[in-house]
Parts: sequence; structure tokens; C-alpha cells
Amino acid sequence: MRRHPTAHRLAALLIVVLGALAVSPASGNAAAANAVTGNAAAGQAAAGQVAATKKGVSTWYFDGVTQALADVRVGWYHNWDSGRQNIAAPAGVEFVPTIWGAGSVTQARLDQARAEGSTLLGFNEPDLAEQANMSVERALELWPRLQSTGMRLGSPVVAHSGDVAGGWLDRFLSGAAARSLRVDFIALHWYGSDFSAAAVDHLRGYLQAVWDRYHKPIWLTEFALIDFSGATPRYPTQQQQVDFVRGATAMLNQLSYVERYAWFALPTDRSGTGLYNGTTPNAVGQAYRAVS
Repeated sequence: MRRHPTAHRLAALLIVVLGALAVSPASGNAAAANAVTGNAAAGQAAAGQVAATKKGVSTWYFDGVTQALADVRVGWYHNWDSGRQNIAAPAGVEFVPTIWGAGSVTQARLDQARAEGSTLLGFNEPDLAEQANMSVERALELWPRLQSTGMRLGSPVVAHSGDVAGGWLDRFLSGAAARSLRVDFIALHWYGSDFSAAAVDHLRGYLQAVWDRYHKPIWLTEFALIDFSGATPRYPTQQQQVDFVRGATAMLNQLSYVERYAWFALPTDRSGTGLYNGTTPNAVGQAYRAVS
């Protein structure tokens, strides 16, 4: 099911992303990261846990983030930034940087992303005024700068309508092909407002439609159940979220064209769909941790 944006959704997600970006734009924390990750990685190994490389999370910095990343058994994470923002990931958990918008296309940011990872996510929701807010033409003008990093490149991450002919993503990919620009995979966001068991099929239908249109691998870099149609966001019950996590991840793991997926989000402090309160998983976090 395609989710169209509303003012409430935009405001809620803008607060989350801007809060994450405000932590620190720099990634000069490699020494600190190396110092802190040893115990978390050792604890993970001692517990006999194996990370699922397809499964990931979106997150921002919070107290206990390193332990939560180890406990939830993900293979990767992203934070909407070109640097780690003080997040010391456990060994074996890959950081995937993002060039968030036009203002992030600087040599310093590009060098930072290249130093931090091997895969780069493109502009964040350029189709929304409250997010990266970019025309297709501007994104195409800047894309060679991202391509110059030599990293594997994910498309700009549209908020919705990735399967629509003439939509933002469709026009970008057509323009990229005409200019012989490289896009290695499609990155998508999806939020469902139907909290019933049908939500899994709604998500599957959207992914299938995008695959059928472009035949490129897909990364689902944000997904959850949230209804933004009212005055305030409406969230599922914990049991509804648990059921969706189990059904959606089983489906995602079976789709060969879905290379990776990331739940929104790891912490509970700014999202009603969060998985961990500090280092302690809630019921949804326990369900996501069990996914292999």
C-alpha cells in the first residue's frame, strides 16, 4: 500500500531526523569506537548470537546504543548522516552513510562517507519539502559528485510513490539513464496505516511493483506501521507491531530482490515504533532480535 505524506507525518519524521543530525556532523570518533566496541562484541559472541546481514535498523545516538546494536543482532545500520555521530557500532555491524541533501554534497562530507563505508545512500526524501526538498534536475546535477566516491550507490530515498510512472523516482532514474549515471540499487521508505495482518501484503505489493518497474535490487531503509492521517500519529499496539515484525521480516527474507531492510527505529525515545529503551528491548525489540 502506497503511503502518501501528511503534515503530521512530515513534522514527526523531521523532528526525528533533525534530532539525529544535530548530535554531531563529524565522525572523528574512530578511536572511541574501537575502545568501546570490544566488550559489546565479546558479549555478543559469548551469547552465541549471529547478526543477520540483511536485517538492519535506522538509529540516532542514545545512551546504550552500542549494546542495543549488539543485542538486536543486525548486520548494518544507518543514521541519515555521512558520519557515525558518536555511535560506536559493535564489530561486524556495518555503518552505511548517507548524503542527506544538497547541502551535504561537500568534499568534506563525501570524503567522510568514503572513509566510513563502502555503500552510500542518496538523498533523503527529496520529494518532500520538509526533508531534502530537491528537484529531480538538481539531484541529477549533483549525482556525479556522489558517484565520484566510487562507492556502491543507492538511489535517492523517496518517501512514497516509487512505483509510479512520472513520479519523482521514475523521473530521476530516467534522467540518470539518459546521462549514463550509475544507480546500483533502489532505496525506499514505507509506512503502513493499516495495522491488520493485511499490512504485510501491502508492503509486499509495493516492493513488487517497484521491482517490476526498475529491476534493480531494493533496500528498504525505513519501514514501520504508523498512521499519520489524524491530528497526531496513531501507533499500533505492541502485539500488532510484533505480529507485523514477524510477518514482514519473514516476507522480506524470502524476496531475493530485497537486499537489505531497516526498521524505524532502534530507540524508543522519539518513535512509537522503537525497539529498545536504552539497552532493554520491548516486545517488538524482542521479536526483531529473534529474526535471523
